[in-house]
Amino acid sequence: MARAAGVSQATVSLVLGDKWRGRVSERTADSVRALARELGYRPNLAARNLRLGRTRTALLVVPALTNEFFARVHAGAAHAAAEHSVGVVLYPSPDGIGPARDPFDSARAAVDGIIASSMAANALATLRGGGLPLVMLDSDPLRSDAAATVNLDIADGMRRTAEHLLALGHRRFAHIAAGIDSWTFHVRAEALATAVHQAPDATLRTEPTALGVTEGRAAAERALSGPGPRPTALVCDDDLIAAGACKAARRLGLRVPDDLSITGFDDLSLATALEPELTTV
Repeated sequence: MARAAGVSQATVSLVLGDKWRGRVSERTADSVRALARELGYRPNLAARNLRLGRTRTALLVVPALTNEFFARVHAGAAHAAAEHSVGVVLYPSPDGIGPARDPFDSARAAVDGIIASSMAANALATLRGGGLPLVMLDSDPLRSDAAATVNLDIADGMRRTAEHLLALGHRRFAHIAAGIDSWTFHVRAEALATAVHQAPDATLRTEPTALGVTEGRAAAERALSGPGPRPTALVCDDDLIAAGACKAARRLGLRVPDDLSITGFDDLSLATALEPELTTV
């Protein structure tokens, strides 16, 4: 390319590396770029990354791919990364929120950093053995040595849900709670209990469940068929559980929202597919 352009190899390197300003004239830079397009030049990214000691790749670790929430997280991360010419490799941890295994011989050699969504910080010890930078999403900010923690205001979302239901006159609540030992679900439970107990005559029972429509249905049936007065409001930890709760209500002959209110969390596409549409955060 240098011979074809009539310039030095150093000049070609500066232009194609976008470091020419102040060192090469704009006319020469335009000429080199035009010639590169004409010759179909493509940089050897592997060689460049090896020389710079960087991969320009981030690893996104999520508990599973079966939930639309994590698909949205990946879409957002990939979009932001692309603006900085960085790629994102998606890695669903085989053991959910438990310790994540290193998918490479060495994550340190394969990626420049890690983004982890809804994982415990200590679950990433194996991946971070080489001291990789870490950003945690939807995770406990007080139990992490991450470079940054980015969280939704989970507590406020659950508090607003409770206030909405209380304003509708509900006093008998059931929390259809994700039975997962995770910061985000602990926060939801605590915020809901605090908000419900603001009303002196309100009661709250908890029915744990796995994340899923079938599991949510079974848990809601238990909550609605158990001893004592039947709950009039089911507060579900996510929209999949809430969809199951809607099925439970229908099986028991209860009308939503006439006989029973059901709320979800995360605002998945599923929320608008239900009829009536789901109230969700």
